[in-house]
Amino acid sequence: MTNQRKPRGPYRKSAERREQILQAAYEAIDEYGERASLQDIAARVGVTQPALTYYFPTRDELLLAVLERRDVLGKAFARAAGDGETVTDGMVAGTRLITDHPGLAKLYVTLSAAATDPESPVHSHFAERYRSLAGEAAQDFEEGQRTGEIRADEPADHLARVVLAVMDGLQLQWMHDPTVDIAAIAETFARMLAPSADDQ
Repeated sequence: MTNQRKPRGPYRKSAERREQILQAAYEAIDEYGERASLQDIAARVGVTQPALTYYFPTRDELLLAVLERRDVLGKAFARAAGDGETVTDGMVAGTRLITDHPGLAKLYVTLSAAATDPESPVHSHFAERYRSLAGEAAQDFEEGQRTGEIRADEPADHLARVVLAVMDGLQLQWMHDPTVDIAAIAETFARMLAPSADDQ
């Protein structure tokens, strides 16, 4: 087995700088939402605004990279908070991440709406994102149906799409009215996914 060496020299410095920019963008958007400016992000890293385009040629590319980081961190958070027990545990835990990071939630909703236009530069990203998430959720539901944790009277792929719709809808409603307890509502929905007494 060969040892993988860490990048050295200019490549390593470039990768580190890209990571610094992405983290700064994540923090700025978490704080200000899509209103976060490229100038603010550049200032946080200590580079010029034009220098950002070397690593992220367009604003859309930077915003999508931030959302991808949000997805990765969200999955890790959901697994940890839900203790990896069931897919519904992860769903409920995911609502906590939404309410704890309103700026990122707003960015997601804004770009997701824009992506419905086939001409949007983020259209293909969101189309693939939904396909991927639906596929992963369907697999989780199929496993839950086999173990008796999820109702088996509905197709797993349908349940997966419903969950995505519910999560997106709750996120949007919470942004309109932060008093909506989306975690409690997600728990209600999770109970609806469990087998009924007649099925057990």
